[in-house]
Order: sequence, then C-alpha cells, then structure tokens
Amino acid sequence: MPSSATILIPPSAAFWDDAARELLQSELRTEDREAGNLAANDLSGVRVLVSTFAHIQLLKNALARQIGGAFIPPTITSLSEYIRLLPPVAEVSATAASERLMSLYADLRQHAWLKKLFSARRNTDLLPLAEILLTLSDELTQAMLPSLKASPDAADARWQAALEQLSPVARNLLSDETQLVWTIWKSQLDANDAIVTRYSQMMRIAQQAHLPLFWISPVAPDAMEQAFLDAYGARQSVAVMTLDWHTHTINSTYAAAWPEMLIADDIPEPFFDDLLDRLNVATPTALRLYSAQNLEAEAKAGAQTIIDWLQQGKTNLAIVAQDRVVARRIRALLERAQIVVADETGWKLSTTRAASAIAAWLELVAARAETVGLLDFLKSPFVFAAMEDKADLVMQSEIALRRANVLSGWDAAANALTAIPQAQRMIKLLAQQASGFAGRKTLCDWITATNQTLDAIGMRAALQADAAGSQLIQLLQDISQDCLQVGHTFSFSEWRAFLNLQLEAKAFVQLNLDKRVVMLPLNGARLRAFDAVLMVGADAEHLPSQPTETLFFANVVRRELGLATRESRQRQQLRDVTELLSANDCVVMSWQAHKNGEPNPVSPWIERLELCLARAGVAPIATHDVQIAPRTLQPVPAFMPAPSAAQLVPKKLSASGYNSLVACPYQFFATRMLGLSGIDELSDMPEKRDYGDWLHQILAQFHQGLHERSVSSGEQAILLQQISDQVFANELDKSAAALGYYARWQKAMPAYLDWIAERESQGWHFVLSEEKFEKVLRWADGEIILHGRVDRMDENTNGERVVLDYKSTNQLALRDKLKHGEDHQLPFYGLLSDTPLSAALYIPLEATKDKIKEVEAPQFETWQQTLAEQIIHNMQAIAHGAPLPATGPEPVCQYCDVRGLCRKGAW
Repeated sequence: MPSSATILIPPSAAFWDDAARELLQSELRTEDREAGNLAANDLSGVRVLVSTFAHIQLLKNALARQIGGAFIPPTITSLSEYIRLLPPVAEVSATAASERLMSLYADLRQHAWLKKLFSARRNTDLLPLAEILLTLSDELTQAMLPSLKASPDAADARWQAALEQLSPVARNLLSDETQLVWTIWKSQLDANDAIVTRYSQMMRIAQQAHLPLFWISPVAPDAMEQAFLDAYGARQSVAVMTLDWHTHTINSTYAAAWPEMLIADDIPEPFFDDLLDRLNVATPTALRLYSAQNLEAEAKAGAQTIIDWLQQGKTNLAIVAQDRVVARRIRALLERAQIVVADETGWKLSTTRAASAIAAWLELVAARAETVGLLDFLKSPFVFAAMEDKADLVMQSEIALRRANVLSGWDAAANALTAIPQAQRMIKLLAQQASGFAGRKTLCDWITATNQTLDAIGMRAALQADAAGSQLIQLLQDISQDCLQVGHTFSFSEWRAFLNLQLEAKAFVQLNLDKRVVMLPLNGARLRAFDAVLMVGADAEHLPSQPTETLFFANVVRRELGLATRESRQRQQLRDVTELLSANDCVVMSWQAHKNGEPNPVSPWIERLELCLARAGVAPIATHDVQIAPRTLQPVPAFMPAPSAAQLVPKKLSASGYNSLVACPYQFFATRMLGLSGIDELSDMPEKRDYGDWLHQILAQFHQGLHERSVSSGEQAILLQQISDQVFANELDKSAAALGYYARWQKAMPAYLDWIAERESQGWHFVLSEEKFEKVLRWADGEIILHGRVDRMDENTNGERVVLDYKSTNQLALRDKLKHGEDHQLPFYGLLSDTPLSAALYIPLEATKDKIKEVEAPQFETWQQTLAEQIIHNMQAIAHGAPLPATGPEPVCQYCDVRGLCRKGAW
C-alpha cells in the first residue's frame, strides 16, 4: 500500500545533510531493503525531484557525506526536466507564448470599446494589456485547473464566491474588466494551452509511477504540484521534504522579530503579544549592516567586501541583488579588478549591444533616417562589420552630414554624401532595406524582411559571433516557427512593439566557468549555503520588493481564487530572508542612507529586528567595517600648454587661420597644425552663419546677373526679389524658422539697392564675386601659400580696384572691429590679389537708419605691408621651434573648439 509523508527540515546550512539522512532512513527505502531488493548504498530504487538544477549536486554531495563511500545515486532531476524528457504525444503541442500573445492582440484591437475602456490611443497600447490578460489567465489555470478537472462547475463556483467578496459598488465598477478576464481565460483553456499541456504531462508521469518519490522543495507545492503528488501517491509512496516554519525550529530572534513568517496554526493568537518574552532573543552573529551615503559608496564598499573575502580564502560567495542598479555597478568594479561575477539570472536581452543594434535599426526606419540615429546605427560594431576602414568612412560621413546640417531623410543624407561615393552607396543600401519595412505583413513576413536586412548589411555574421547576438538570431527563428499559424497581418509599429516585448522578456545569461562569485536574486539562494553573502539594496524600497500591481483583481479576490496575494508574496520573501540568515555564517546587508538628497530608510524588516533587540536589552546588530585601501597620488602642477612643432608648419594659410594665430597660438596649433576641429552640431533652427551664407549666395547670383546683361534700376529690385525668394524657398522647405531671416532681409533689400545705385554713381562697377585666390609668400628660408575666397571686387573708371566683404551685421559693429584691429581679413585679401588694390571695404547687410554704408579699412596699403611682415616673422618663428602658448583672452576661449585640450581653468 503506497504511503505518503511530509518531512519538515529546519532552514539551516545543514538542510541537505538532513535531507540525505531522512532519505536514507526513510520508510520508503526500509521496505525494499528488508525485502532484499536494495543494498544499503544502492539508492537507484527511488526517484527524487528537486526545484532547481543546482540542488541536484548539493543532494549528491550530501548523500556522499552521509554514506561515506561509493554509492549508486537515485534518479535526481527537476519536474521541468522530467517533463522535457517525456516522449511527445501525437497531435498535441503547446501553443507558443508569442503565438498566443499576437493572436489575442489581433482580437483585442478589433474592439473599439476596449481602447476606450483602457484609454489606448494606438493599437499597440493594447499589447501590454494582452500580456497582462494572458498572465492572469495562466495564474487562474495554475490555481484552478486541478479542481476544474475534478468538477467542471468548480471554477464557476469559486469565481462567483470571489466576486461576492467585493462590495456591490466595487463589483459594478469592475464588472466589464472582470468579465473580460473570465472570458479570456475560458477561451485560452484548450488542450494546446501550455499549462494544460504541462498538467497533462504531469499526470502522465504520475500514472506511470514505478518508483517511490521524494519531493524536495523550499516552498509548499502549488495546486498543480499537489494534484500531481496526490496522483503519484495513489500508485507509489511519496515523501515531501520542505522547510519547517514552526516556532521551535526557527532562530528565536528572527521568530520574535518577524512572527508573520511562522506557521500561524502553530501559535495561538494571544501568543503574538508576549512572543518576545517567551523567546530567547540574542544578537545575530552572522549578520552585519552597512549604511552607505550614496550609490557609488555602496557599490565601492560592496566590491571591496568581495575582494576582502576572496583574499581571506573564501571561494563560494553570493551577491543577492535586491537593487540591480547597485549590483551592476559592483559587477563593473569587480571586473575592473579582474574578478568575474557569474550572474545566474542574467539581464534582459534588450539591454545587450546586439539587441540595441536591432532596436536602432527599427528606430531608424520609424524616424526616416534621422541623422543622429543613423550615425549611431552605423557606428554599431554589428553593422557592415566586414567593411574595411569602416570607422574612417563613418567619420567622414558624419562630418559631411553635420556640415550640410542634414536632419533626416534618406535622399537628403545620400545627396550630402555625393563627394564620398562609398558612403553614399552605403546609405542607399540602407534606404533600400528600409523600404521593405512598410505596409502590413504577417509575423513570418516581418521576420523574413528583418533577416534580409541582417544579410544585406552584414549584421548576421557579426551577431552569430556574439553570445547575445546568436541568442537574438535564435529568437527570430523561434518566433518564425512559433507563429506559422498566425495569419493576421500587422503594421510596422505593431511588429516593432511585439519584437521589443520579446527582447524584454528574454534573459541573457553569459556563460561563465568561474563560480567563485555568483549574483542571484533572493529566491535564487533557497536551500543553498555560501561562505559569505552580500545583499545590496536592503532599504525600504527594495526589501521587501515592491509588488507588481495587477489590473482587475483586488487582493481579496485573488485570495479567494487561490492566487498569490501581496501578503503571501511578502511572507514568502521574509521566509527567504530568514533562510538566508539561518543558512549562512556571514551575511552583510547594505543600503544607501540617502537618495537624491533625501533620507532613504532602511528596510522595515531590519528596523523591526533592531527594535526587537533593543526591547530585549541585547546588543544591536554589528556594523560591517570595510576599508578601501588608500592610494597616494603624486600631485603634478598644471601649466599653460606651450607646444612647439617645427615639423608641422602648415603649407597653406587662410585669413581665418591667421586670425586664429593672432587670437591664440595654441588654438592655431591644434586646429591648423594638428588638423583638429569641433564637429558641427545638427540643428533644425537656422543660425546667423546660415543667414550669411544665404545672402552671399543671393548677392553672387544677383551681381553676376547684372554683370552679364543690362538691367534697369527698376528691374534690379525685381531680380533681387526673385533670387531671394528662390533661395529662401529652398530653406523654408527645410525649416520654417528661416522665415524670420527672410523678413530681416526684406527690410534690408531697399537700403542695399540704394547703396548700389550710389556706388555706381561714384563710378564703381562690379568685376567678380566668390572667386578663389592663391599667392605664394616667400622669405629667405621658406614660403607659404596664402589662399582665400573673395566675396566681391569692384573697379572704377580709373582702373582702381577695391575688395568688398559682406557681413550680416551693422555698420557700428564693423567699425568697432576695425578700430580694435581684431580682424586681418581685409589686408589679407589685399595680399592675395595680383592686381594692386586701392582700398578694402566691409559691406554691412543690415541697414542703419534705413541706409547701408560701407566701412573702409584704415591705412590699407600700410596694413598690408605690416601684415606680410608679421606672417613671415610668425611662420619663421614656428619653423624654428617657437612655443605656441594658450594665451587667448576669454572672449576667444568662450567659443573655442579646443578649450578641452588646453584645459584653461585648470592652470
């Protein structure tokens, strides 16, 4: 006759030794040994089911210690692995999670009332709702399937009983939502439901039972597991081993501080009031507390603690990550110290570089080649991975796109890269692939389009070579296989939202053979003992963990339906904390005392433990002491940089280059000799320099037109207006903000036409515009090529020539500029000209009192001679190794691109 037994074992480091001893002495084996079927060291006649793979080896090790010699182990596995090894049943296969999700979503989006009920602005807003509904359906199935199999009406009865727990007002308020959940759950209950399939497989195992079963778990069996054990027990003997939470088996201090974790039936209600008086409360010797000032302090202390433990010879350490942010920082610090952390839970696949590359591509398609996103995508190591000199090509492309201020658009990006054919071909290839992500497709067709893109831009091979990338490729293949039966079509935004959900749901666990330091969640430490444990995030925000609020069901309804409630989850978590403290001789709990400048309270569980100790009059919990070894740094005084580089004397010099040398020699060294430059910022707002470029373009066309044909004074205004409208129309298509500059030019145009008429009346006429000049300036031991582009030259009836330079500012600003001798542009243009110039003028393109008046360079001929001498002197000095100090004044430094190099302000 099969027998059943429940064996309770106190939480401690000796759990597996106790479990092994109970297994060896169990009546389930005694009967076989007495019948002569088993030797004392032959355990092959029993089957053991444990919770996790890690528990298998722990049990084997404990059996070896108890037997003290060679033995034949029992069949030890987990229930999930046992089910996986079952032979498949013909024509029965579980519906994949992705297929369930998208099929349900396709149905939900058809109902406008659902969008209104849940304030969904877009169809894709219903995807999270579909996930929640399926999660609730799975919870209901897990809790109610056994009773539903026993009595088809049992589920409806429990449902009605649960709703009756609500007040009439609440019941009416939630009627639509609760009915939706119930309807969805009933629609999911078929033979292909994954949980229904699992339950059937569990029952197959129970029906084929031929060995006694030991069930070892840190938590009580759920409804399905209990039904499995009952069915198994009808054929073979079953022993359930679990943790004992009776008062007498738990450390009395923890029992007094946290009585809600105990088995309630074991304690009469009045006993809670004087529980502290009846228990022997003592300071826990295994626990240490550490209160850090901030996140970085907690992470550094945690990393140093792990290092100290390793140096003490401890080789089995655990980091319990209640606060994942701090845990990730500790991991980074330990890796810097060449200590590898084995993360047992991993992290979301969506946070890996491989998934980020896929997400960047989808964002690029959605944003129609937004330039910043395009550049980030091209910089991914997975994109065009096999291309030679890719980094240089991407840098050239970035400079060209930023210089052209291309904000978005495939065509605009390709046109800006005309001078870089290889980069242009690259952009056109991406544009071609992006065109395939349009319209509505089935999930399989979206997978096909995505795979084609991965092949076309060389991402597949690079992803396959990456651990996370290969998992991502496998995910796409799995979705393709799982969703063959989903005939619904979806838009690009729906495909993108679905894929993002899949990447969020998948965990990436990096293979790591070094297990000295493991990172795990609190429930991952169940039935495991370590040399030392560090728990980070022991504050009120993370311990207990914040419950994930689920729509539709109140706690009272969940309790009546047999679902997990907030209280049951927190109770189990408190038991996990107690087990962690009971099973390990060294536990450090740390938290941040302050967050965002505000006090951050410690976990209420720790506060209650400390209060319990204080009431008992015993010593408080010890503080963890961690010392980070100080580093002695040798101070090095900072000096103004003054490099010399005779070998880098430039071959060419422009007016702006010489102005840079005069303003700050170090700036000249960095920009003109080293060739460094700041990268242009993309902006959808035109800047003043853009306005100047437009005016140069307008006036060049205008004066060239006047030069080529005779135009009357009345027609000049019409011609200038036509050219202005044409140029500004192109810019207004790019940005409406150009309208302000257009209005500004409209105000200045009459004054400019008046100035032209006055200029012509003085005998001056237009000769050339926007023309490049070069001239060699020589001296005894060297030479340099002066070069530049001249805005305009005029000539009078006497053959005298003058150079004119347009400025999009007013007359007063230009006078001040020439008065202080800040700008050598005009005399520099004089040096460029082979024809002697009699004067040089700045032309302000902003009217002052409705008039435009040129500003003439004073003593122009003398200034030219002086400038030539200065250029020769300075270039000779540089060639002979003269230092180039960072002596620029603050107005120059304020807009300097290389201020980060000279580090002015640090010396």
